[in-house]
Amino acid sequence: MSETTPKGQILYFSHGGGPLPLLGDASHKAMIAFLKGLPVSLHKPEAIVVISAHWEEPVATVLSSPNPPMFYDYYGFPAETYTVTYPAPGNPALAHTLETLLQAANIPTASDTLRGFDHGVFIPLMLMYPEADIPTTQLSLVRGLNAKEHLELGKALAPLMEQNVLVIGSGFSFHNMAAFSYDADKKQDSRNEAFQNWLKEVCTGPYTEQERENFLLDWEQAPSARYCHPREEHLLPLLSCVAMGQKEGKVVFDDYILGKRSLAFLWT
Repeated sequence: MSETTPKGQILYFSHGGGPLPLLGDASHKAMIAFLKGLPVSLHKPEAIVVISAHWEEPVATVLSSPNPPMFYDYYGFPAETYTVTYPAPGNPALAHTLETLLQAANIPTASDTLRGFDHGVFIPLMLMYPEADIPTTQLSLVRGLNAKEHLELGKALAPLMEQNVLVIGSGFSFHNMAAFSYDADKKQDSRNEAFQNWLKEVCTGPYTEQERENFLLDWEQAPSARYCHPREEHLLPLLSCVAMGQKEGKVVFDDYILGKRSLAFLWT
């Protein structure tokens, strides 16, 4: 009897502040432990796709290099953070599959053979899969940051879940740079609590796909939405993950990063 090929998995999580997780920053302690322990609860994927908050293009663009370089898209950190490497192979074949699925849904696409892994990719993967042995590609956000467009991206990529692929939405469920705390204290913040509770209910509650989509299309109407996301690039990977998952997710992290409560969700 042949073994059944494992199905796809979808994760959305907060990737922290720049390279601080690699420096053992105290305000990232819970996140570091979570990411290091996460692979135990997953089956090992044959490939990884990361939708990173740190890449925006005019159209949905896939990273198609067979050997992506590093892209240190942060500033003002210690010199050693600009020498870390994550030499995971690229995945041109999977990149082509992404393009094909998006084009089939009439979503304009492009490919990029030059761009490297940004920190929304290599920071969490260095913690999760330090061996760097899983072929990895990346998908951009679309400039304009339209919620409907990013829900459509997720729906178009839903067939990936028939393969043993791990799709990661790498963002941050709270991303107000002016409100973060860079010490180890957990800061009580009623506005953030209200928004995180709303996200948790929408992503895990017993709603139809259409109801969930309607909530997320109107995310700006959620409690303290614009306080938590003055700019929504760190939230939009979640929308794509929800649409791809096509059902309620499971909370796998509910703790503090940079002094603020943040969440992670899993769909299997």
